[in-house]
Amino acid sequence: MSSKEELVRIKSEVKGEILVLQLTGRLDAVSSPQAEREVFDFINEGHYKLLVDFSTVEYLSSAGMRMLLSITKKLRTLSGKLVICSVNRNVMDVLKMSGFDHVLELFESEDDALRQF
Repeated sequence: MSSKEELVRIKSEVKGEILVLQLTGRLDAVSSPQAEREVFDFINEGHYKLLVDFSTVEYLSSAGMRMLLSITKKLRTLSGKLVICSVNRNVMDVLKMSGFDHVLELFESEDDALRQF
């Protein structure tokens, strides 16, 4: 696998005041710094209400969790919000084992998540 394939791809779509980000790939030590920079670019452009769709995230490491925590903290300082939806079972297991299911706002579907704003 080339290093390019290891990176997370982020697709963005604006729905009203909410920026929906579709992440695809693995959030690990290699890809998380790049993904975090991209998300912070959106925040710096003025997007403070982020909905991240995890339906195509197949792996989450501690580096990925640190990235989510960093984004959550940054958005709180801006009176913004990070909501995550459509987490697959393997990734949800990781979030639950680490206690992150109590730190992050997690929802089954995009519709459920959009109603949180």
